[in-house]
Amino acid sequence: MEKVDIHQLTNEQIAFHIILHSGNARSKIVQAIREYRSGQIEEAERLIEEAEQELGIAHDVHFQLIQKEAGGKPTEITLLLMHAEDHVMSTLAMKEVVKEMLALLKERNI
Repeated sequence: MEKVDIHQLTNEQIAFHIILHSGNARSKIVQAIREYRSGQIEEAERLIEEAEQELGIAHDVHFQLIQKEAGGKPTEITLLLMHAEDHVMSTLAMKEVVKEMLALLKERNI
């Protein structure tokens, strides 16, 4: 997993890392559904795993922000950072729903 060290980044760069990696994950999740529909179950599962790796990077960046703030260095809240947070949270929710949906379909041989 790629490691992003936020200590040398601006708040804008941090937000864009979160958006980049959660966006990559979202694309892989949507592609996983398409692959499953076309009968490519293993490919769909691989894409979900890749999405989880991308979300892991976004989550790590987010966690570093929390650690920084807990250490007494507050983060300036901007619309861009709020957008990044919203993006990663909605992608996390989407991933969980899609994983459950694909598991259900697989169990029923659909």
